[in-house]
Amino acid sequence: MAARKKKSSSLKSIVTTLLIILVAGAFLTFKGNTPEFLREYIPPALHTVFYPEQNSSGSIAIDNLPATEGNSTITSFSTSKTQLKKLYVKAGYFTTFYCGSSYDEDFTLDHSTSGFHFRKNEARSNRVEWEHIVPAEAFGQSFAEWRDGHPDCVGSKGQSYAGRRCAEKANEQFKLMQADMYNLVPAIGEVNGDRSNYSYAMLQGELREYGSCNMEIEDQKAEPPDDKFGDIARTYMYMESAYHRGVISGKNVKLFEAWNRMDPVDKQECERARLIEKIQGNRNMIVANACQEAGL
Repeated sequence: MAARKKKSSSLKSIVTTLLIILVAGAFLTFKGNTPEFLREYIPPALHTVFYPEQNSSGSIAIDNLPATEGNSTITSFSTSKTQLKKLYVKAGYFTTFYCGSSYDEDFTLDHSTSGFHFRKNEARSNRVEWEHIVPAEAFGQSFAEWRDGHPDCVGSKGQSYAGRRCAEKANEQFKLMQADMYNLVPAIGEVNGDRSNYSYAMLQGELREYGSCNMEIEDQKAEPPDDKFGDIARTYMYMESAYHRGVISGKNVKLFEAWNRMDPVDKQECERARLIEKIQGNRNMIVANACQEAGL
């Protein structure tokens, strides 16, 4: 009887600790910090996760980003995609960013490796597309050519136009940002299309519309798989630091700071950044600093 009570007590303790960790994780994800009153209930081994001020290694404050240079060499989005295809094949990167489906040297997809299943558009789900992590519209809206047009943006019938087409034609910095290889990743076409220009967020529930792929898109928001939190946050930080175009909204400051801590750089992210630097010419200091701190 005593043994049974001891086992029951131990089980309750484990369940309680797990619930506390879940609550702490929710605070960290949605608020960017963990309440102090939870500290004594969280296992000491996890303090550096939930109270990162104790271990600032790898943490980045968005209001104090390290200076970094942007792309100044490639103005063609098509050129960047061609270069990235060569880079990925040579480096042996053969999985899509969000869902982990594999592809071969011709970028022919194989979803059996990931459990991905198309939601609606089967044809588009069978091709790889190069996705802007920071959508073109997120920075495009900061350009007058996108919003208002330009004298050079006149069609063959004399009609003026604005939007992405005009920004591509009339603004050099927009073209450089659109072609920035650090901001481009291979994605399943349907997922790229569904994500559209939506911002990232934490969504309620666990909606699964792509088989076992943990990419959730709902109410014009997108929640990526946990193992992409940091990659995405650091890309936004890089694009903001390099171009100063307001791509990180106020409501996403704490979110991206938390994502950066929750999903640190790994070997491939560091290697990929170094390979892109060789082609594009500029160093991504957000990733470079994180890799140096991590010894990668």
